[in-house]
Amino acid sequence: MNLIKNKGDQTMNKYGYIRVSSTDQNEDRQLLEMEKVRVDKIFIDKQSGKDFNRPNYMGLLKELKKGDILYILSIDRLGRNYKEIQEQWQVLTKKKEVDVVVIDMPLLDTRTAKDLLGTFIADLVLQVLSFVAQNERENIRKRQEEGIRAAMLKGVKFGRPAKCTPENFDEVIKQWHKGTITAEQAAKSCNMSIATFYRRLRESKTKK
Repeated sequence: MNLIKNKGDQTMNKYGYIRVSSTDQNEDRQLLEMEKVRVDKIFIDKQSGKDFNRPNYMGLLKELKKGDILYILSIDRLGRNYKEIQEQWQVLTKKKEVDVVVIDMPLLDTRTAKDLLGTFIADLVLQVLSFVAQNERENIRKRQEEGIRAAMLKGVKFGRPAKCTPENFDEVIKQWHKGTITAEQAAKSCNMSIATFYRRLRESKTKK
């Protein structure tokens, strides 16, 4: 979705870019920050930051022109991969020749980093923050995997809960063995798919 706020034609436009990781997350905090800096137009994506194939971000790139200013709340709104964040920063600042302002990190404001020292500091901060963003993402994934393994050792099961075998299952199997009903009819009688019926049949033989 795009939230558009036009303020008339200007030589230089102020854009805001917002990304939340899923449709379940709320973008209100980022919107509030964009209101404070009075951007002219906001682009919003609600999906993972694992890559840059985001429809509204791509639309933003097409619209940006030399001299425009792009505001983002934090560097991880661009993405969480070190290499891709670095590449995208170069696209914005070198190829598109727009200024980028990272609201929660004042050192990442290309409007004030025009001299050699300022550019060096901004590049250094960008590299550190990009590394931290990716490292945090990997740590989160590692903690999730460790948590899942620990839960499994305690007997916690993940995924859809298995359906209980219906009370008439043994009787239906007997009818099926006798040939009085087909496998499809047997599965339907047990309210199962044919694949589930055969799987439960194999499981019952193993238990015996």
